[in-house]
Amino acid sequence: MSVIGPFGLSVRDRTLEADTQAGLTAVEEGLLEATKSDVPFITEAAQHLVRAGGKRFRPLLVLLAAQFGDPYAPGVVPSAVVVELTHLATLYHDDVMDEAEVRRGVSSANARWGNSVAVLTGDFLFARASHVLADLGPEAVRVQAEAFERLVTGQILETAGPRGRDPIEHYLDVLAGKTGSLIAVSGRFGAMMSGADESIVNILTQYGERLGMAFQLADDVLDIASDSHESGKTPGTDLREGIATLPVLHLRAQAEATGAPEDRELCELLAGDLTDDARHAEVLRRLRAHPALEQARQDTLRYAAEARSMLAPLPEGPAKSALEGLCDAVAHRAG
Repeated sequence: MSVIGPFGLSVRDRTLEADTQAGLTAVEEGLLEATKSDVPFITEAAQHLVRAGGKRFRPLLVLLAAQFGDPYAPGVVPSAVVVELTHLATLYHDDVMDEAEVRRGVSSANARWGNSVAVLTGDFLFARASHVLADLGPEAVRVQAEAFERLVTGQILETAGPRGRDPIEHYLDVLAGKTGSLIAVSGRFGAMMSGADESIVNILTQYGERLGMAFQLADDVLDIASDSHESGKTPGTDLREGIATLPVLHLRAQAEATGAPEDRELCELLAGDLTDDARHAEVLRRLRAHPALEQARQDTLRYAAEARSMLAPLPEGPAKSALEGLCDAVAHRAG
């Protein structure tokens, strides 16, 4: 048994382990090649987050999905490079919008070189992703374009706010666009590029969509429930930055529905200055004990269970077990 990819995914089949490890190594090489420029400074900026590491969750999903066809097909690794380049590009842009100073344990590009360089570097990565994509055929270009449209739509929805809609429904729509869309494409590309049957392509697309939602919602839960050793990030980071994640939205909905004084008081604390360490610690303590956190956890587990159930029609084997293991790993993070 070997541990690979995000969350310490266990792989018990030696052939699958070897294929996946070799694939991830090839993806890493492809990322470095795709981010090279004749201008040294552009190479440095474009490789800044590549070299900082990351879970490589999306490429891993591409490689696992490819096991249902020919995992050595020539389009598999390039399509994994495309989804990771696209993801990295969005991180450069997100950090500018969020005024983030740190990403993956290193200074964000905007903190190091300024907003203009960060935005343009993100654009450079999108361009390089398109360059790789062009060799994969018109259908791959169409799939990526639709996912990119959904991704940008999710970002616009987040920026615009609910505007009269139910805040929780709005938030889930944002996540479906910003996170679910690209993880769905990861499953789709892996199956599609490997020549898998169209029914399998559709199954893995739907699986990726739901897994992506569970993946992001698990982070929402971890931001409040975990300590820094478990999650790898400082607890309450989203709270301190004023990001209303699912537990906070459930809290607000409950406060509005019941009018309970303790819920209203907690909402008022949340609305205050959470850069104050004492206030931040008090909010974090109360949220950890509040039913809203458990509601968010149950939502996460529901999406993970839906993703797992999507796999039922697939043939039994190591690849299916690994995909089920991803669902279990996400559920474990939330639970």
